[in-house]
Amino acid sequence: MAFDIEMIEKVYANMKERVDKAREIVGRPLTLTEKILYSHLWDGIASKAFSRGGDYVDFAPDRVACQDATAQMALLQFMHAGKSKVAVPTTVHCDHLIQAKVGASTDLAVANTQSKEVFDFLSSVSNKYGIGFWKPGSGIIHQIVLENYAFPGGMMIGTDSHTVNAGGLGMLAIGVGGADAVDVMSGMSWELKFPKLIGVKLTGKLSGWTAPKDVILKVADILTVKGGTGAVVEYFGEGATSMSCTGKGTICNMGAEIGATTSTFGYDDSMRRYLTATDRQDVVDAADKVASYLTADPEVYANPEQYFDQLIEINLSELEPHINGPFTPDRGTPVSKMKAEAAANGWPIKIEWGLIGSCTNSSYEDMARAASIVNQAVEHGITPKAEFGINPGSEQIRYTIERDGIIATFEKLGTKVFTNACGPCIGQWDRAGADKGEKNTIVHSFNRNFSKRADGNPNTHAFVTSPEMVAALAISGRLDFNPLTDTLLNDNGEAIKLNAPFGDELPKRGFDVEDAGFQAPAVDGSSVQVVVSETSDRLQLLAPFDPWDGKNITGAKLLIKAFGKCTTDHISMAGPWLRFRGHLDNISNNMLIGAVNAFNEKANSVKNQLTATYDAVPAVARAYKAAGIPSIVVGDHNYGEGSSREHAAMEPRFLGVKAVLVKSFARIHETNLKKQGMLALTFVNETDYDKIQEDDTINFTDLIDFAPGKPLTLEFVHTDGSKDSILANHSYNESQIGWYKAGSALNLIAAGKV
Repeated sequence: MAFDIEMIEKVYANMKERVDKAREIVGRPLTLTEKILYSHLWDGIASKAFSRGGDYVDFAPDRVACQDATAQMALLQFMHAGKSKVAVPTTVHCDHLIQAKVGASTDLAVANTQSKEVFDFLSSVSNKYGIGFWKPGSGIIHQIVLENYAFPGGMMIGTDSHTVNAGGLGMLAIGVGGADAVDVMSGMSWELKFPKLIGVKLTGKLSGWTAPKDVILKVADILTVKGGTGAVVEYFGEGATSMSCTGKGTICNMGAEIGATTSTFGYDDSMRRYLTATDRQDVVDAADKVASYLTADPEVYANPEQYFDQLIEINLSELEPHINGPFTPDRGTPVSKMKAEAAANGWPIKIEWGLIGSCTNSSYEDMARAASIVNQAVEHGITPKAEFGINPGSEQIRYTIERDGIIATFEKLGTKVFTNACGPCIGQWDRAGADKGEKNTIVHSFNRNFSKRADGNPNTHAFVTSPEMVAALAISGRLDFNPLTDTLLNDNGEAIKLNAPFGDELPKRGFDVEDAGFQAPAVDGSSVQVVVSETSDRLQLLAPFDPWDGKNITGAKLLIKAFGKCTTDHISMAGPWLRFRGHLDNISNNMLIGAVNAFNEKANSVKNQLTATYDAVPAVARAYKAAGIPSIVVGDHNYGEGSSREHAAMEPRFLGVKAVLVKSFARIHETNLKKQGMLALTFVNETDYDKIQEDDTINFTDLIDFAPGKPLTLEFVHTDGSKDSILANHSYNESQIGWYKAGSALNLIAAGKV
């Protein structure tokens, strides 16, 4: 559980040497992002300046973190790698498989019974291979990483898109698929295209109702869900240094919602305070010795337009609280404009639920500020109009806020205190009445608000805002309530105006916990047995994917032409499907069931060309696979947006899909497809999307000449005998083509060829 100060000191020693050398090679001052990237090169000292957005570069991350839903497949793959122990510090966190329904004690007990087989598997695999294991109820992966493992200037990867949360402590923390994690756990390098850099200059200071969450809600509104793709966002300025460390974490966390590779802040006093409060004074002492290396060179922040590919400036003193949504996290509405926006768009005004927590906003400060609003309602006799639920970020947070009376304040308002876990944020919410499909509104402090994300109801309008705004809106029961100007009636009919929220950044009496929920691995795990039952419907040992036969793919059928937004939630839903995350065959029954078919505008209804009938997407894919017929998937922009779940790549691979051809990819999903031996292709001409017809048969004419930088040609044969030849770009380099030829990246690792 304890941080490894020796490892951190080694990172800092390397950083000093390598950054000084990199500055000479690049020939100019360096951003913080560049300092961390150059100091984590796999081959050590840089020999050239890398092209932003161009060069693929091998890195050596300092650690790996996995959540339980993705860890299952990652560790099943690692078992095939032939290693006796992980090569870098690694942890597994049980936070996804706990459903929110009644309350923490009941819900956790149910999860420990229902998912015992999975938790036991993860515990034993972790014990065997030297992996730290955080038990169910210990907390949410990203909050625990921030509290225990993150450190300024480090680099980590994690099998969850919100790994980026650790940027709040000055790391480059990047979400990846399980196969990427397996590479690093196996002692291999990790490959990333050298990112572009977006600078966000924060001036002024947050005050009143405005919170760190509003910074990223504003940035998302500016950049959209794909505006950060291929880039790292680096925040700086007086506004950045004035915020708390956990507030910075919130901003970095939601960087995943703009497609950014990651986000980060320079080392400052807020990080020192947080590290000290979480018993890591040794890290502060080590970081202070290299403090100038843990932020950008002064010239960068003095003249940022010269050093960033894009620059955004936000004055925090003028920033208004935002409420983003519904159905997408980048649709931003300042609170003062919500009344007009809601009326114009016909959004349900009545709020049914207010939810606070998730990895985005579950810190002590978040809970304290929200509780200050709740306390005002209690003191003034205001009865809340909506239901309330909270998810503390960790057992340490829960124990401390219980000690300090914050939970008691929430409970006075009838709040349900759910388990220290993800819960409703990832669809693990058994919401009464959701199956009715009624049109309704909820507000939450989570990061994503895609259709059906929280409760499975496509008519739930979910809006993202800060914890304190969630509290105010839920108490009022109205989406158009503006706590800056409006009043509420208490039980005596008196008009009450809520005061601005307040809360301690860190607990005055320090953090406390009785049992954090950590299990250290065996020193020697060679005798530990990992058992997977052949009859289990939750876990299934993996069989290697077949290598490429070296021939052109011919006679392939179009499985689906997906229309519009197609996130990893659409490709591989969470919610009730989380129970099958360790069983590839079973979970493949959810493949693309949320994607909209462009030809009939229905979800999970595609034409089976063998029978000329319509059926579920997985059923049609299985029919083609059984007949030995390959298939391909066609998609729109930002295909694979959202979660890092590699199941969205493994399921198509397992069911015989050979290629995914889209207008553009989200970064993590494109990499996941490559790792699993799939062809991830983009239209050279986006209008060619319109040429693809429902009954098409597809032939690759030049796949045998697959090479870096060389487009591929796909022939779409229509039922009338006519053809359209479509050019497709790809971003494969030589090593990635090697993954494809071998059938997957893991096949190469298992064969000892990388």
